[in-house]
Amino acid sequence: MLCDVTTPQDLDDRFRESLAALAGAARRRDPDQPVRDGATLTGTRALELFDAQVTSRQLDLAARWLRSFGEGYHTIGSAGHEGNAAVAAALRPTDPALLHYRSGAFYCVRAAQVPSGESDADAPGGDDADGATPEAYARAVRDVLRGVVASAEDPVAGGRDKVFGRSDLAIVPTTSTIASHLPRAVGMGLALERLRRLDGIGRRLGGRTGGGAGLSRPPWPSDALVVCSFGDASINHASATAALNTAGWCDHTGLRVPVLFVCEDNGLGISVRSPEGWVEATLRSRPGVRYFGADGCDLVEAYEGAAEAAAWVRRHRRPAVLHLSTVRLMGHAGADAETAYRGTDEIAADLERDPVLATARLLVDAGLADPTELIARYDEIGWEVRKTAEEVIGEPKLASAADVVAPLAPRRPLRVARVVADAAARAAGPGAAARAAAFGGKLPELAGPLTLAQSVNAALADGMLDHPEMAVFGEDVAARGGVYGVTKGLRERFGVSRVFDTLLDETSVLGLGLGAGMAGMLPVPEIQYLAYLHNAEDQLRGEAATMQFLSRGAFRNPMVVRVAGLAYEEEFGGPFHNDNSVAVLRDVPGLVVAVPARADDAAPMLRSCLASAAVDGSVCVFLEPIALYHTRDLYVDGDGEWLDPYQGPGGWVGAHVPIGRARVYGVGSAEDITIITFGNGVRMSLRAAAHLAAEGVGTRVVDLRWLSPLPVPDIIREASATGRVLVVDETRRSGGVGEGVIAALVDAGYVGAARRVAAVDSFVPLGPAARQVLVSEEAITHGARTLLAR
Repeated sequence: MLCDVTTPQDLDDRFRESLAALAGAARRRDPDQPVRDGATLTGTRALELFDAQVTSRQLDLAARWLRSFGEGYHTIGSAGHEGNAAVAAALRPTDPALLHYRSGAFYCVRAAQVPSGESDADAPGGDDADGATPEAYARAVRDVLRGVVASAEDPVAGGRDKVFGRSDLAIVPTTSTIASHLPRAVGMGLALERLRRLDGIGRRLGGRTGGGAGLSRPPWPSDALVVCSFGDASINHASATAALNTAGWCDHTGLRVPVLFVCEDNGLGISVRSPEGWVEATLRSRPGVRYFGADGCDLVEAYEGAAEAAAWVRRHRRPAVLHLSTVRLMGHAGADAETAYRGTDEIAADLERDPVLATARLLVDAGLADPTELIARYDEIGWEVRKTAEEVIGEPKLASAADVVAPLAPRRPLRVARVVADAAARAAGPGAAARAAAFGGKLPELAGPLTLAQSVNAALADGMLDHPEMAVFGEDVAARGGVYGVTKGLRERFGVSRVFDTLLDETSVLGLGLGAGMAGMLPVPEIQYLAYLHNAEDQLRGEAATMQFLSRGAFRNPMVVRVAGLAYEEEFGGPFHNDNSVAVLRDVPGLVVAVPARADDAAPMLRSCLASAAVDGSVCVFLEPIALYHTRDLYVDGDGEWLDPYQGPGGWVGAHVPIGRARVYGVGSAEDITIITFGNGVRMSLRAAAHLAAEGVGTRVVDLRWLSPLPVPDIIREASATGRVLVVDETRRSGGVGEGVIAALVDAGYVGAARRVAAVDSFVPLGPAARQVLVSEEAITHGARTLLAR
């Protein structure tokens, strides 16, 4: 048989021809005994796993068949990786899994382990698991094929993408972004172990959570481990390096992280070869991560290796990596022409290691089945898969934008408001004493006017009291209390289990947050500077924001990310401590972006973000203007007018700011011009408005407060009130917030005058030079006068 191109027909024909050429064993082995001398995998279980492997192979063939006439939209297959069936068999169905996109056989086994869709926390993997039959894989077949044809009835992503995932199977959907799911896996492992060890959280999250928000711990047993699979080329990605490094770092510091990484090594990253020995050398060199290796094309060896690795992780609660050598058959995906980058000898060698054929040979050699029986099983499964493929072709697709975005970012503002109101009632009721104790006996609202930083600090403390599942973490947040003192005293009040320092890596900080949120916690990670967020922004875009979208809301990762940012910090400047780039955040669908400018907004807005995360699973970025952290004065030195009383949970309506609602200041008696701004622009605009008022010009200053979603109704209303709009945007002219504001006005049919004052398209330089590119009070005043002169 020629091997220059491995087509689906080639693979199918070769399986039949090779198997038909085998002679049956002279002595039949008892199926209840090990399939091979010295092994623990029984013949019965091997037959079941063969069915899973064949089902996965037939799914790949069906996907290529569907694509051939324009009905299949995803053909990244699992052919050559079917040995991961053994990994699923060695685990428990309640071990949460984040899977590589070549995990078809794993998915089939896991679906058969939980045939009713209800996990059994006590069901072990391996030979004691419930027996699987071809019928048991029917649900997996329909799930996968619905994903391939983008059916709206796909129970996983609902036609939005083809992913492996189901909440009742404890399989978390992952994207095809290389290695981006690994940091989340580490976060899940750390959170699972932390919850297991904390009696007050780990065993009672299913009861009342602070705020009555209904966060609950997923139904994973206390000794569960997290399994995370990926390809060999992924180990070179920064996200994989971060995850493996963080797992080892945690282990070195005594933190237990029960994660089993599974590297399925076929030697190729699309067309680029992994250098011989590189993957093993890299994985073996990871400190704190135990190495296990096995041949992924040998079912017995793969099962024994997976069982040993899983048992070690479960017993020691420490990270390990299982390195499975595999092959890749039929190319990377679709019409990939392998001969452009692979020789025929290399392709032929991989075909000889075909794991499905290898398992068939194992069964024949053991006398558990003869070749004709196995070909019959292969054909029967293939017929069922093709029949299901024909059925799902006609299922409806997503037919409207509303259907597509429905699970993206659900908003239940009335419930969020109720959660905040409940917190207010508790703060004024029996919980008042505990709250006072947490603040050292003196409540912040009784301590006098606060700065923005002090208000955020107090709101975090109130949040910790009201949400017992909440944790604050990041670089320097615990012992030091944050670079700007915003988290000062929290560790002393709430302990190292809820306020802790992390290693210096933003990808890992966000990954810990993603995993912790999925495990039932309410994570509040801190990114020290906005410029540093760009190192890890895919954890927000590719992982956080897509989770509900790709799981139809079955999974979510509530999280409030605190970020110190924006410009005007003159004492410690330069482009990496004065970063005004927020376009990447506003471009992420569903992400909430909050920018508090004043102390009396900071606490209510943070409270709303926490409640929204708890209620709706929202991912929020709470962007805190560094230059306003400790600002006290507004108009003249010593006036104290930028300080405000603390808006505690028991306060008036200011205790809650609905997401997407602006704040309006009136300066002067007339209504001549509307200034729309945010962050540092609020203070500068109020100062400019005072100068204009002295000239007899009345001004409305609108603080957007929320950059995503923009408060569009408020923008339109306040712009229409004067007919003259000056947009003051401290971000850049290109890609800045001002573009969105102007676009909203145009879309609404606004016919008045409009003008922008924005920062120059430049990084922010060090020292006084920053004033040359940033918005100034003088520029705002000049812009307003120019607009009024029209």
